[in-house]
Amino acid sequence: MLNENEIRELVAENGSRVNEGRPIKQIIEDGDIPRLDGCTVLEGKVSDSVFGENLVSGTGQPIRLMFRNNRISTHDVSRGAIPFKDQALANNHDHMLRLVEPVLGSSQFKVPGLQASSTVIPAENLKLVALENVLRMYNAESSTSTSLYQHWLQAKEAGETTLSYAGHQIEVAQLCANGVLPYLMDTPSTKDKVDRTIDPEYLFDNGVCTAAEYNQIRNSSIMAFGMVSQYLAERGMILVDTKTEHGINTEGQIVAADELYTMDSSRFWRMDDDGHPLTRDGKPVSFSKEFARGMVTEKDQQFTLEQASEIAVRYIQGLQHLTDVAFEPDLRPRDQRIVESTNLILDYLL
Repeated sequence: MLNENEIRELVAENGSRVNEGRPIKQIIEDGDIPRLDGCTVLEGKVSDSVFGENLVSGTGQPIRLMFRNNRISTHDVSRGAIPFKDQALANNHDHMLRLVEPVLGSSQFKVPGLQASSTVIPAENLKLVALENVLRMYNAESSTSTSLYQHWLQAKEAGETTLSYAGHQIEVAQLCANGVLPYLMDTPSTKDKVDRTIDPEYLFDNGVCTAAEYNQIRNSSIMAFGMVSQYLAERGMILVDTKTEHGINTEGQIVAADELYTMDSSRFWRMDDDGHPLTRDGKPVSFSKEFARGMVTEKDQQFTLEQASEIAVRYIQGLQHLTDVAFEPDLRPRDQRIVESTNLILDYLL
């Protein structure tokens, strides 16, 4: 395992270099991956997707290639690039996927020789279900507008005794900051430009999904949450909350899409000897993107080089703690990693 000094040296010596490189759209336009000519490129906050009519597997499944980048987004604003974030989260996702795939399914193709740290993710181009599936076990302090914590604060300030949140009726006095909830709560949110936490009935009334589809997503996710919680307890950690996305594949099955149980999509806390959240200065010791959110003091703030390096260290430390595996960085130039991984995938799938 890399110790803190080794991680800091790795980030200091290679941080700028691993952030260098062209976006996938430019790589395609420059002709470096000819088989992707004419494909559609969707640029996202932290990953870009490529798909097209001719991008179909040998077994007839439409392919979506997802290109994870080093950008970090908080409060729906891109804050800059974090060294090694893409590789750390790729390893994080791969580790957790192997744990929960039997329950949640997966859109990903398994490509021989593709490294767990690959920032190119080959998947079936699903018919996405337009919701963020959020499960919460704690009233975690959070600055995001969709969080239970923020809704609870507003209810307290308004003098309300009962809080209605995502279809749940909660006694305001029953909750406390960072306290455990009465039960694991499903709290879906929209996939709009600005996300909103909504009642599941909203999904049915607006044609986002049927009640049966939502029940399957919720129930399988609750089972996966339990599996990950048990795994993390053995690592001295607590699963606080998580966000997953889902879609329907060509066989009509609902499967997980995008990343699973990563430090960007989930919140993990350290556990004390009694099984409770370990605190430092009154706050839970956390491995999640919340650490970066706490650095934001201005609406359009961009992280400084020092802040980005500190966040990178935390991502790598968190990865090693989650997986109990030493971080092995891929120090090839980013463009080379993308082109070689993409060609390996296309050689196998097409």
